Amino acid sequence: MSRRTQFVSYQPKTILNKGQRADHWFWTRYSAYPYTGCQHGCEFCYCRERKYCPRDDPNDFAYVIKAKENAPQLLRRALARVPVDMIFTGDYQPAERKFTLSRQMLEVCCDLGFPVFVLSRSPLVLRDLDLLQAINERSRAVVAFSVIAAPGSPHYERVCQMERLAPPAEKRFAAMEQLAQAGIQTGICFMPILPGLCDDNANLGNVVRWTADHGGQFVLASGLTLADQQRDFFFGVLRERFPDLLGPYKKLYPEGSYAPAGGSWPKIGLRIREFCSQAGIADRMPRPIIPGEKRALNKRVVEALANQVYAMELHREASQRIWAYRKAAWAIEDLEQEIGLVYRTMGLRGLQSIRDVGPGLAAEVEKLLCPSYPISK
Repeated sequence: MSRRTQFVSYQPKTILNKGQRADHWFWTRYSAYPYTGCQHGCEFCYCRERKYCPRDDPNDFAYVIKAKENAPQLLRRALARVPVDMIFTGDYQPAERKFTLSRQMLEVCCDLGFPVFVLSRSPLVLRDLDLLQAINERSRAVVAFSVIAAPGSPHYERVCQMERLAPPAEKRFAAMEQLAQAGIQTGICFMPILPGLCDDNANLGNVVRWTADHGGQFVLASGLTLADQQRDFFFGVLRERFPDLLGPYKKLYPEGSYAPAGGSWPKIGLRIREFCSQAGIADRMPRPIIPGEKRALNKRVVEALANQVYAMELHREASQRIWAYRKAAWAIEDLEQEIGLVYRTMGLRGLQSIRDVGPGLAAEVEKLLCPSYPISK
């Protein structure tokens, strides 16, 4: 017997999650979500972990949808008190047709001049194209689609079964093309890459090609993580419907492990990087810059350093070196002065005066500020 979806409206006390600075993945500093639970109910979703879904039955994640009915009002009050920066918001699961909270939250962001990042598994986001264009003109808007298998891939049908009520990937790619034609930066979040289902070269190449062919500018990828009740739930799905996968997954994710044993991710990441290079798109999301941003150059330097961190991780470089670059990027993100002015007035010595930017990294930053380097233009 199929279970009916239960909708619960409630009024939380807060809505906005705030970071000290923008992350180096989606370039978002804030996040605000209108719903808890998701009707799409993808069986691999990390949001079934207990810290995101504190319920005794992880099945509730797909069938008990809580709508934060005062989310737009809370968001307006919260954003009025914080510096303008990119916010991760919107949720275009079927509940959005009933409650329209995502659209109302976008209206708040548009009114207050906040750039937005939206991640969707549904073409329903096109309903709000007018608002996204208005936001993009004033600040910036990025819309990414979550796709982990492209049509024509060996295990496409099996992956579709695990995505349950999510619209077909073909419709997501078609929506992405419309957004690209409307001037919205868009791409694919290739997350999570399921071992044995999504990590073969045929699927990796297919996802990248479909993205490039439909106007996408980037493919962001990461692997599957399994923790606490989500691990138990996912293994239960494999046991019941995909028993041939249960043994291999138990070996990859032994009890207590969060990521696959053996550290296979860098090899997959490098293959995706190669496919993206061949297709003429990026395997990192370009950082959106608000028009007229006074510290745009700082943000471009941070972007370049963060991209270098990711490259070093893929090539398994020493953790101390990786952390040095990451901390330097954070320090420049926090810098109140325009870094070009610091360099023009004090030279290399000025760059070295920035916290966590030693002589070696100062020389690397100096190269980024060179007139011939793209970010300085």
